[in-house]
Amino acid sequence: MRLDIFLKKVLLFKKRSEAKRMCDHSLIKLNGQDAKPSKQINPGDTIAIETMKGIQNYRVIDLPLGNVRKDETNNYYEEIA
Repeated sequence: MRLDIFLKKVLLFKKRSEAKRMCDHSLIKLNGQDAKPSKQINPGDTIAIETMKGIQNYRVIDLPLGNVRKDETNNYYEEIA
């Protein structure tokens, strides 16, 4: 699954275009490397998102098959320190 689609489906971003823009500005890293929106992700990968509040780190647990309800997002990623 593409990184930008994953971020949108698990509700870390409201729009796929927002995730793409963040990748284009090198504000999202996948496994410590600058990530392109089309980068394929797998369970176990780490995603770091740089925001105004600081860097938020996530570990991918599973890939969603469809859209995800807000109360199910913890099945697909976990926040790490």
